[in-house]
Amino acid sequence: MKDLYFQENKWWVSPYNFIDDVRKRFDLAAKVQIHDATLRDGEQTPGVVFRKDDKIKIAQLLDETGIDRIEAGMPAVSDEDFDAIKAISKLGLKAKIFTFARAMAVDIDKAIDCGAHGVVIEIPIGYPKLKFQFGWTWEDVLRKSVDCINYARKQGLYVVYFPYDTTRAREEDLTNLLTKIMEHSPPDSVGIVDTMGCALPEAIQYLVRKAKALTGLPIEIHTHNDFGIGVATELAAVTAGAEVVHSCVNGLGERTGNAALEELIMGLQVLLGLKTHYRLDRIMPLCKAVQEISGVSPARNKPVIGESNYTRESGIGIDLVMKTPLAMFATDPKLTGREGEVVLGKKSGKASVEYTLNKLGITGVADETIAKILKGVKAKGTEKRALLTMDEFKKIAEGVISR
Repeated sequence: MKDLYFQENKWWVSPYNFIDDVRKRFDLAAKVQIHDATLRDGEQTPGVVFRKDDKIKIAQLLDETGIDRIEAGMPAVSDEDFDAIKAISKLGLKAKIFTFARAMAVDIDKAIDCGAHGVVIEIPIGYPKLKFQFGWTWEDVLRKSVDCINYARKQGLYVVYFPYDTTRAREEDLTNLLTKIMEHSPPDSVGIVDTMGCALPEAIQYLVRKAKALTGLPIEIHTHNDFGIGVATELAAVTAGAEVVHSCVNGLGERTGNAALEELIMGLQVLLGLKTHYRLDRIMPLCKAVQEISGVSPARNKPVIGESNYTRESGIGIDLVMKTPLAMFATDPKLTGREGEVVLGKKSGKASVEYTLNKLGITGVADETIAKILKGVKAKGTEKRALLTMDEFKKIAEGVISR
């Protein structure tokens, strides 16, 4: 068990993740795949536009990271989107290329013309959508779905049936729809879609098990992050037997975004202990490229990729940040190509000052002098309400030492 919760110079997470009393509650699939929708759902972030070359670059970086499936876009959106998907399909990537489609034959034809391996067929089932937006019943949804699914499968496409806003569907509507779909037009897999990010992990687990029992098909999970639990929800779905998790790089997407790809990768491998082929060392280049192309900067403390995740201002444990990082963090910064960093400000301690002096090649400073430098550092950090620059620290240190 120890090699699951602890790997030297990589991670040290809770051993309780792997005890029998916890693991016996899981129904993990033999293999879990990641379906990334950055090029479609991620581009739905207000103000974000990916041009053809952008999409090709991101697709290549996703493939380098080992992502299993890339949702390259919705070809019906524009000619440029169609051309981008077609170009991506011709790259010869290891990842399977999917398109997004309405339940319409014309969208299926476009997926075929793009050279896609599969198609995600979306149609609403959430009751607020049916009642107020479309004026449909579940029977209408079924009728609109059957011919489209059958047509897509007949054309050789892998079909993900995507009844969106699943988590706000009336249970009888969802049961009826999935039961009848299996009678008339079974797809290859079914998506549980938490479009509004409003379902608890336990509720998602219930829906995964229900959909699996009704269809006998692989179940996929796609969540938004409206309540901040998108990744937790998708990991919970995996423990209930979901075989495919959907994501967007940096958590891009409408409103609060989607489950973040980088967090899912780490969660699957480090927290659930699954054997994956994802390249952790390629996470940062991928995320930085998407940040630059999208113009959307993640929060400084965002999980996995936040710029200050391995930054320590508090003086406690400063020496461990560099010497024994797993005493201070659950993952070693080097796991994703990062480095620990010691910064100076109001909350610094003597160890922080001594560390920074040594970094500047200044040694043999008396404790009394270090204490005076620390006082100056704290005062400056409080005054500017921010961290000190190295020049500001040097000015304080030189002023004290030269007295």
